[in-house]
Amino acid sequence: MYKKLSLFFVFLVVSCQYFDAKAPDENVLLQEELKKINWSEVDQYPSIFQCDTIQDVVIQKQCFFDNLIKIIQERIGIDTIQMMYPKVDTIDVKVTINADSTLKFEAQQPKDSITYDFVKIDSILKNRLSDFPKVEPAIKRGIKVKTQFVVPVIIKVTE
Repeated sequence: MYKKLSLFFVFLVVSCQYFDAKAPDENVLLQEELKKINWSEVDQYPSIFQCDTIQDVVIQKQCFFDNLIKIIQERIGIDTIQMMYPKVDTIDVKVTINADSTLKFEAQQPKDSITYDFVKIDSILKNRLSDFPKVEPAIKRGIKVKTQFVVPVIIKVTE
């Protein structure tokens, strides 16, 4: 009986070591998870009041960009820019939406031969867009994130 009991005890100790699995290193797990994330896309695009009720992601995204461009065009005083630079038909504007909903607008240097005073255009943008309507930031994995994109703002409407 004593032999059976000691054999059982040895078996118990060995089997406990068998189940003693090491937990994976949390840094390794973190790095593996970070590699899985597509950092160039967001789960939910930024949103503006006019588009909040739209459920379809693609339609909501298009609504956001259409309204964003429309508001920028209305506010920058298209007539003023047309008078100053009659050959300019479109201005590329880099829009930055921070996680805290703050916005930043920057005119982009033209890539073609049509040039304009970049500083004046940028100044007009910053002055006219300072009280822009609230924009909800983009969301990535449940967290509000900063996004940047360039939108073309049409200055000269051909009729």
